[in-house]
Amino acid sequence: MSNLNNILENKVMPVAGRIAGQRHLQALRDGLILTMPLIIVGSLFLILGFLPIPGYEDFMARTFGEAWLTKLLYPVGATFDIMALIAAFGIAYRLAEKYKVDALSAGAISVAAFLLATPYHVSFLPEGATNPVLVGGAIPSALMGSKGLFVAMIIAMISTEIYRFFIQKNIIIKMPDGVPPAVSKSFIALIPGFVVIAFIWILRLIVEQTSFESLHNIVGEILGKPLGVLGGSLIGSLVAVFLIQLLWSCGLHGASIVGGVMGPIWLASMDANRIAFQGGQTDLPNIFTQQFFDIFIYIGGSGATLALVVAMLLRSRSQQMKQLGRLAIGPGIFNINEPITFGMPIVMNPLLILPFILTPLATVIITYLAMKTGLVVKPSGIAVPWTMPPIIGGYLAAGNKISGAVLQIVNFAVAFAIYYPFFRIWDKQKFAEEKGETKATQMENNGIKA
Repeated sequence: MSNLNNILENKVMPVAGRIAGQRHLQALRDGLILTMPLIIVGSLFLILGFLPIPGYEDFMARTFGEAWLTKLLYPVGATFDIMALIAAFGIAYRLAEKYKVDALSAGAISVAAFLLATPYHVSFLPEGATNPVLVGGAIPSALMGSKGLFVAMIIAMISTEIYRFFIQKNIIIKMPDGVPPAVSKSFIALIPGFVVIAFIWILRLIVEQTSFESLHNIVGEILGKPLGVLGGSLIGSLVAVFLIQLLWSCGLHGASIVGGVMGPIWLASMDANRIAFQGGQTDLPNIFTQQFFDIFIYIGGSGATLALVVAMLLRSRSQQMKQLGRLAIGPGIFNINEPITFGMPIVMNPLLILPFILTPLATVIITYLAMKTGLVVKPSGIAVPWTMPPIIGGYLAAGNKISGAVLQIVNFAVAFAIYYPFFRIWDKQKFAEEKGETKATQMENNGIKA
């Protein structure tokens, strides 16, 4: 066990710490978080559109007209379909903050550059026609959503790097001291903004002369497809989960570090499922989405520790474990497990690191097989918040299907079975320590009395 601690402290932690502090990964993570409130709001309307209540559709049609579902889903398009646009702003904003330059100007320039990289034409099929027609002068909503996410991420970082270079090198237009700060900042952004726009413009002109035709196509082919295969495969997902748990074992926020790379892939898969689900498809395209992990794997937080908390409540002999279980059950129901991770502790604890890593790996395999074989429906694309309590979260993530709740119960039982033997060993150690301390205290008290 000491050898494992030495490896974690001397090999894993230094590398993981440098990765965790990498400003671009932090900006990706924090910028994408900006999209989550909108996506969750849109998901609420998506849930309302597909409530599994007998006669619900007929009631809504009689009350609000035949087009009730189309109108109810307006907010879904207004939230999901601007995911990349918001990410372009958010990532640039957060990265500019890391460089301590004007974040608002960096975000605005990034959005303009992203729109410049996007071809303004959409495919339209006229009534009675067999071949679609390209209509110019329209911003394609598909590329503003999940399909444009990778382009938004890359352009946000490139534009911000160019912007901060000019600012830090003082290649700017300076205004007199009497000019209001807001106006002065606008003029400061002129030169770097012009360079960013000119650069993306020239890049677009060059790409349009190739077979790729647009920056979105070239990024999708070169970056999107390989990463999509990695994030959409069982092996890739197991590797991602293993890294998340290993980083948490060192005391680092594994989900944030790995999520900076895998998050965009899982969000794009989630939105693809949402579009299919919204269109009435029963066989959804993706198994591995953000909700696959947040809802079905991490029941109680990273490591699926809610089962461990329940074991502490039901089977602890140690007073320390009983008290910690009572403190952790509330947050654990909402998938917050820092009291267990750092209070038990699991971090840097060789005995508990093993089940902490094995449990989510096992539930990934179980959940994948259940969805692959059709026993449980795939995540519907509804952005269920990661803090949603178990059973409710599974039901909603599966598109209001009871099979999602049942799968969560099965995964909880598997997690309990894996954690329990290790917990019993740890609890026995703590109980022996408490018993020894009590005996020593009694002897000391007797000695004082004597």
